[in-house]
Amino acid sequence: MSIATTWWRRRRGKDPLDEADDPLPMDSQEQEEMVKSFEKKHVQQSLLWRRVFAGLLFSYAGFMIYCVFNQAWFPWELRFHAYFMEEMHPGMPILFDLVAVVACLLAVKGLLQKSSSSKKFFWYSSYVSLLVAVFWIVYMLSLPRFRWDVVWLPLAPLGGAALCLYVDHLLSESLEDINKLKTYMYNYKAL
Repeated sequence: MSIATTWWRRRRGKDPLDEADDPLPMDSQEQEEMVKSFEKKHVQQSLLWRRVFAGLLFSYAGFMIYCVFNQAWFPWELRFHAYFMEEMHPGMPILFDLVAVVACLLAVKGLLQKSSSSKKFFWYSSYVSLLVAVFWIVYMLSLPRFRWDVVWLPLAPLGGAALCLYVDHLLSESLEDINKLKTYMYNYKAL
């Protein structure tokens, strides 16, 4: 062992999971404690990340509700809605924005629900977001000039739903790894 490794160990302290230099295998109780600590960390991290992404989507839904009220009270005042003044009825952006809010709220419900059926809400959110994206893209293509500054209108709800599917997939994959680790536990008997 080099001097640098010893210095780093001394400096960062003894890590309870750092047993690389320990030639003895872990006994059953140590293995169970390690798996339980992994499960506890997973529950904490899962809750944290689900709340973070739910908060982001909920904030976006709040912004879209603001856009709905603004379009209802002051039609075509928002620049990203004003581009479509010639192509659509003033109620259409309200409808599209409300459908985007529904898509975001479905994804939030899927993130915050603890059951195994929460994945269906991500798929519902994806389908609704796809519908919103198709509507906005049809009207964007009818503009005389394509506006890149409104690309977020069709893509934001769809991206939010896809991101929630990805986060849920990563969290379930890490839980599968912990469960796999549980099955790999071995019995060690000291000589």
